[in-house]
Amino acid sequence: MAENVQETRIGRSKELERMEEKIFFSYSDCVVLCNGSFPKHQIPLSILKQARTIICCDGAIRNLLSFGLEPTMIVGDLDSIDSSLRETYKDRVYHNPDQETNDLTKSVQWAVANGYRDITILGATGLREDHTLGNISLLGEYISLLDSVRMVTDTGILCAISKTTRFRSCKGQQVSIFSLHPETIVASENLKYPLPQHLRSWWCGTLNESLSDNFTITTDGVVIVYQKYV
Repeated sequence: MAENVQETRIGRSKELERMEEKIFFSYSDCVVLCNGSFPKHQIPLSILKQARTIICCDGAIRNLLSFGLEPTMIVGDLDSIDSSLRETYKDRVYHNPDQETNDLTKSVQWAVANGYRDITILGATGLREDHTLGNISLLGEYISLLDSVRMVTDTGILCAISKTTRFRSCKGQQVSIFSLHPETIVASENLKYPLPQHLRSWWCGTLNESLSDNFTITTDGVVIVYQKYV
């Protein structure tokens, strides 16, 4: 069903392909733009500019328009978008009034319902720490809905895993691992500092470092892995 959704961008730049080699992840054509801090770094900005599909979380539409792009769809409870924009984009608005979840989850649910299986999330951090922590933790729920999902910020990339996963990397890349549940068993290969079997506090797996062009995280639960840009 995804192919029936209006495409906002076509193709992909050589610049972005070079960035992918440097930041060790594959580009996703579907972007969810949250209403946090609008990206400033060239990597998330290039991803946004090259996206075929841009799903705006409600109020993020203002930042997107200021950047010179238009949305494929605007999703949320619509409490952060003025009536003139709702009218202008009335054919691209999906109103979801559910107050038991946030606009990011509503946007991901819309994407899944419309056939998308690979999503990049931008603008999900900054402005408010409670929103930042909440949005990052939601990655652990999205992995059951999608084949691949990552959150790209101005400093690095976050993704959630629930099984043994090997990550492309480079020697010296800064890496942090966060366990969403303290009873989860975690182990690593090719990281400078060994991980405790249980990451009983959020700081326990932070400030590590890759020793080669890849590292492996083994887990029996859900953990979030952060890779800093190099």
